[in-house]
Order: sequence, then C-alpha cells, then structure tokens
Amino acid sequence: MSFDPARDTPTTDNQTVPTADGRSAVRLGLPKGTLQDATIRLMRRAGWVVNVSERSYTPVADDDELEIVLFRAQEIPRYVQDGRLDCGITGYDNVLESAANVHEVAELIYSKATSLPYRWVLAVPKDSPIKTPRDLEGKRIATELVNVTRRYLEAHGVRAEVEFSWGATEVKVPDLVDAIVEGTETGTTLRAHGLHIIDTLLSSTTRLIANHAAFAEVGKRAKIEQIATLLLGAMAAESKVGLKMNAPRDGLPRILELLPAMKKPTVSQLSDTADWVAIEIVADERQVRDLIPLLLRAGATGIIEYPLNKVIA
Repeated sequence: MSFDPARDTPTTDNQTVPTADGRSAVRLGLPKGTLQDATIRLMRRAGWVVNVSERSYTPVADDDELEIVLFRAQEIPRYVQDGRLDCGITGYDNVLESAANVHEVAELIYSKATSLPYRWVLAVPKDSPIKTPRDLEGKRIATELVNVTRRYLEAHGVRAEVEFSWGATEVKVPDLVDAIVEGTETGTTLRAHGLHIIDTLLSSTTRLIANHAAFAEVGKRAKIEQIATLLLGAMAAESKVGLKMNAPRDGLPRILELLPAMKKPTVSQLSDTADWVAIEIVADERQVRDLIPLLLRAGATGIIEYPLNKVIA
C-alpha cells in the first residue's frame, strides 16, 4: 500500500506487505491530527513503538506484522469499510457520520486531552431566542457533522439548513448562522465564545474498527484482537499501580480488610519465616496516598509501589 500526500488518499498498488514468514501484514489506520499524539502514546504503552516523521503519512512500527498509515480520523471508517485498511482507530462520531459498514472491535475511552467522551452539542449565543431543538425551524446551522445533524433534526421534525463548516465554527454565530453543532470535551471553548449548550446530539468515544473480510480471516483477526487486548490493557493500567508489602501473619486479617483489589490479593509465605507473609495487589493510584499510612499502622512493612504497563482482566 502506498500513499499520495498530494491527493490525501491511499493508492492500491501493492495492497499488502508480506511479513518475514510470508503472511500479509495487517494494515492499521491511525488518526492524524488532534488525536495523533494520544494514540501514539497509547500504542507505546500497549507495546508498539511507532515512529512518525514530520511529513510522513507512513509511520514505522517495531512489528513486521503491522503496516501503519496516518489518515484524518474522519476518513478511516470509509477506508476500513472499503478494505483499503484492515482496521483503524477513529471516533464513533466518524463511523456514524460516514454510515460505514464496519466491525467494531473495541471501545477505547481516551481522547486528545481527557478520558471524557467527546460530545457533539447544539450551541447558540447566550441571548439567542433558540431554547429547544424545535426552535431551529427554518434556521441555519453550521457543523462538521452534517449527516448526524440532519438525522437529529429529522428525528425532531425540524426543517433547517445545515451547512458544512471547515473549522472555527464558534465564530460563525450569530453573524453567519443561527446555531452550531460542535464537538467538545469540556465545553470551555464554547463558553469562551459566549455560547450556550442546549442539547447533546452524540457522545462519542474512540473505537478500534475492522473490515468485515479482514476480521473473518483467521490470521488477521488474531492480530487485530491482539491489538485490542493490549490497547485495552494499557488503558486499564493507566490509573492503577501495584503494591507489594510484607506483613506479620497474625496481622493479616486486619491488613486484608484495608486492601482494595481487582480480585483477592496475592498472599505468599516468606521463605525464611513462617510468621510473615508477602502481599501483592493492584489498586487505583489515587487511593494509595491514603492507603499506605493505614497499612503501616496495621503492621505492614517494606511497602513498594510500582507502575503498571498493562492490566489484562
């Protein structure tokens, strides 16, 4: 597979890249733009080092079973549907907007700045007479999410003009349009422009999607599922840490009552004495600052906190 930056669309000469053992590499599309850095960081935590040069659309990964290409997130669902990509990471909003027929492999709850879902909201100036969706009758709306907005209006029985916005949508009200449908994580930018949210059309999270034919192929499906498992494991580990400690056996019941854990903590006998045990757990990082003093008072010693790369449930 090659890529022509001038046309910003993939070409199909040499659609597959063979691995060292002759199999076809899985073609993975990663989002270029605002979600790119967060995605590359997540891939690294999952175990893949992805190197991106400043002007290249084809990053290099330390895995010959993966061929990675950068695309705008909005384009990835269509390329996955058409088989130009075997799988890709994009927003659920982009899947709905393009109406792409793809297989959803996993929901990946991360975004460019926070772990909050990316919301597409209907917003108007604070002094606007538009208070509900029905007040949009005959009005003009600017958005990047044209198809989703039109379906939203249709569901409310409202006829309004929806125009595509190439960006800077917030500055178009009220001089150019009456309302906007804009994506936001926190709403800060909208408030800074004096806008008021009157409804949420869609809450979107990042998804790993796959082409149906690729996912039906045993070898590619195994690779795609490996990607999903490790990405989810990296995300699960992001807010957790491991704790190790020693404890006197007679104080074990009291210590176990204090321990939050994903499952039962691991307790093992120390090799040099029957009177002491070693305990190991996984806990939320934010709990540890309060937990460690309690453990010390309960008799635990040698407490070690360590970061986690992945948590596979």
